[in-house]
Amino acid sequence: MTLTTIISIVIIATFVSVHIFGAKLRFLSGTPRSVWLSGAGGVSVAYVFVHLLPDLAEHQQKIGERARDTGMFTSIESHAYLIALAGLIIFYGVERFARSRSGPPNKAAGGESEAPASVFWTHLGAFAIYNLLIGYLLVHREETDLRGLIIYGVAMALHFVVNDFGLREQHGETYHRTGRWVLAVAPVLGFALGLATEVSQLLLSSLFAFLAGGIVLNVLKEELPQERQSRFSAFLIGACLYAAMLLLTA
Repeated sequence: MTLTTIISIVIIATFVSVHIFGAKLRFLSGTPRSVWLSGAGGVSVAYVFVHLLPDLAEHQQKIGERARDTGMFTSIESHAYLIALAGLIIFYGVERFARSRSGPPNKAAGGESEAPASVFWTHLGAFAIYNLLIGYLLVHREETDLRGLIIYGVAMALHFVVNDFGLREQHGETYHRTGRWVLAVAPVLGFALGLATEVSQLLLSSLFAFLAGGIVLNVLKEELPQERQSRFSAFLIGACLYAAMLLLTA
């Protein structure tokens, strides 16, 4: 077993642990928002803008070449960026759907959301696919070296912390009882699927672009609402430190 494989397994185990044991991170709760959550959000955004988005130029070249070969959408020169935009819009739509049809948290029931089951499962299903995609791309990253693997693993693990906290806060006991297990299994399935299958470079480029848009939306939706009282200083420090690390190790 290679070192890359061992580290990949450790990263997947970390992804799983974030969702299973997220409730034990009680220091993340409370208002104003925990500095650790804002810092983790800053790291995720830095990863997208310093690492993923620059890679979109390469993905765009591959998608553009494929478009020219097939004669489809040849007049469009921003395919990858449009896919990233689609990722952002889709997750924004799912989030708006879930929040618009959820009642206020029921404190008597431990903070559980009053959202109908269909809303909960739609919301959870979107994040399950999201987690599966992150697990899949752990295998099929643009950079196959150990450095790229660790950078991706750290950024996505912290991103999972932010997502898990938001879903736990929104859906309460329903999420703790059922949702966390679904999201814990999803990256494992994605990782296994990545090991078992090979897809075209065109599809991989599209998946990375879609993921970039989703990450931007899912981080900012947790940081921007006024009631969160987010810690801008922690967000800024997390973003700057991780961006500096990415630039220094490039």
